[in-house]
Amino acid sequence: MFKEGMFTLVGLGFWESIYMTMISTFFAYIIGLPMGLILVMTDKEGVRPMPIVHQVLGIIINIIRSVPFLILLVTIMPFTKMVVGTVIGAKAAIVGLLVAAAPFVARLVESSLKEVEKGVVEAAQSMGASPLQILVKVLLPEAKPSLLVGSAIAVTTILGYSAMAGFIGGGGLGAIAINYGYHRGQRDIMYVMVVLLVIIVQVLQEVGMQIAKRTDKRL
Repeated sequence: MFKEGMFTLVGLGFWESIYMTMISTFFAYIIGLPMGLILVMTDKEGVRPMPIVHQVLGIIINIIRSVPFLILLVTIMPFTKMVVGTVIGAKAAIVGLLVAAAPFVARLVESSLKEVEKGVVEAAQSMGASPLQILVKVLLPEAKPSLLVGSAIAVTTILGYSAMAGFIGGGGLGAIAINYGYHRGQRDIMYVMVVLLVIIVQVLQEVGMQIAKRTDKRL
């Protein structure tokens, strides 16, 4: 079973996974949230239709989302090294996670905002509300529960990405599972890492869902 020092390594891997996931999610929303808002606002049925902007942004998002995560990590290694000075470790993994997660978040935000009933938006427009007022006072408040559910999905998805980043030295529980469980054949360590990742995912998912339920005025 575990040798001396392995518990320390697992503890470090646990916090690295949480660190990578939370930092990546935070910055993914800083970039992805505005992207999602622009997609909704500039849609042909949006409050400020701009077909060219909508189409170009949509194509960029689709291209990035079409690239498998591990291939994306390898492809952007020169960019990663330029930004953080290295291509291995948690810091390097965060860059790749951010690039992969921001378009995903943008689509989640777009989907959540499009769930808002058109009648609510039309009512605001009939009262003379500006596009910005509709966005801030109508779309975002009405879509809050869905946005929170989407954030829970984003966090767990990014955690899964962080585990995959272990294949190229990304750090965290994924790296431990790969380095010890796969390369060294220590299956017990791999199983423990899998259990820990499952537990983290379930906890994050449940917390996100409970927060979303508490903010849903319809319940």
